Amino acid sequence: MSVVQSSRYTEHINERLAQYKHLQSLGLIVRSGDFFPSVHYPPITMYAPLTPEELLATYTPPADGKFDIYAHVPFCRQRCLFCHYPVQLGERSAEKDQYLSALAQEMDIYMERLGYSRLKARSILVGGGTPTYLSLDQLKRFLQILDSRLDLSECTQYNYDVDPVTLIGKEGNERLQMLRDYGVNRLTIGVQSLNPATLKLMNRHHGPEQALEAIHDALKFGFQVNIEFIFGYLGQTLEDWIAVLEQAVGLGAHEIQLYRLKFEAYGDFQGPIKYQRERHPELVPTVEETLAMKQAAINVLNAHGYRENLRRVFSKKPEHYSHYADNQCCGLLDQLGFGLTAFSSLRDRFGLNTQNFDEYYRMIADRRLPVNRGLVRNLEAQIRWAIVLPLKNRRVWKRYFQQVTGCSLDEVFQPKIAALKKYGLLMEDEEKIELTTLGAFFADEVAHQFHHPAYIPFPATEYADGELNPYRHPEVWSGSHG
Repeated sequence: MSVVQSSRYTEHINERLAQYKHLQSLGLIVRSGDFFPSVHYPPITMYAPLTPEELLATYTPPADGKFDIYAHVPFCRQRCLFCHYPVQLGERSAEKDQYLSALAQEMDIYMERLGYSRLKARSILVGGGTPTYLSLDQLKRFLQILDSRLDLSECTQYNYDVDPVTLIGKEGNERLQMLRDYGVNRLTIGVQSLNPATLKLMNRHHGPEQALEAIHDALKFGFQVNIEFIFGYLGQTLEDWIAVLEQAVGLGAHEIQLYRLKFEAYGDFQGPIKYQRERHPELVPTVEETLAMKQAAINVLNAHGYRENLRRVFSKKPEHYSHYADNQCCGLLDQLGFGLTAFSSLRDRFGLNTQNFDEYYRMIADRRLPVNRGLVRNLEAQIRWAIVLPLKNRRVWKRYFQQVTGCSLDEVFQPKIAALKKYGLLMEDEEKIELTTLGAFFADEVAHQFHHPAYIPFPATEYADGELNPYRHPEVWSGSHG
């Protein structure tokens, strides 16, 4: 099929595809057209072993004592084929109880190590898995575990990532009321698609009707609602995708979030989607079709008043965004994570919890934090981290960059910054650098420009030898650095 078909939402698609080919020839994008989401620096899959003792040996808590808090619940009714994280499937009520006990102990160990009787939460995100895939009694217990260990007096937002089926019907409404009673005020609902055929190919256990009911009920209970969608999925067409977005913009959600399907693992588990691609290559949209879907989604969302707020997340009002994501990725503020595969992103280091359930339980039983990978950053790694995450998600403020690194942004990565500006991907003024509209469209690839060669997600042979090959000018400092 042709990539661009008749639709009012196909503006800029041919332009973007031409730019994609041009940037690929310059080395910005790998020859295959594949991509790797720039969510962390270094990427989650690339951390070396690190003990919990090494993580905290020289760490001092922030002066204001505030942390953004993440809690992870790795249980799901069934495996979504696109998921790249380890989860336990099915009811498993006894193990859920065991896990909640372990997570409570993990929080206690952290507080003991850091010298707190309660952690002062700046924002909270509870994710999974499906963190609402708990019985009502278990959910209440989990909420009480957090409530008794967190000081919420200055918490600006309390987020839950949720599954539509857990929110509907009598029990779902009881769950929503319980979340509200404990201060939860923002929900991200994993809708993923409103097309029945796509949902079936994803192995989702809900249809469009359940998703629509969940969104309606979440709004009825007064939550700020963010709904997620995946594009580039097997069997998806541009027409189907536009139809889904046209329906989504009329649902009243405060935010709409887009994800490009990733075949290779970027978390702690290789999702089955990789093998589905091998078995059914005829169903896989081409890179051009996938990028057309991305631009069409932007067109649909913009036409209905949604603008990109944080990268990949569109809202009608600027105040509607994830405080947790903004604080971690743009503010670079200290964040603690609890649970299997959870991470703690601290101002000069990163710790990642084990991906193995048995190891998680064993380390906590031994009164050790379940960290098994991570990095205490040196100055070079700190500089890269302080550019990659803010630039990908919003912008890099020069004054704040100097505060976080001790270095001037005007002294680092000058050949790369000049090349990105030359090709219209980056703009700069006295106060900041930020992505242009074109740069934002290829934000992950632009962020890779500032990775250390050891952390560039594709080998050098995958890139054309052009001015934007990320392996060119790998040095941080321009000229001498004292």
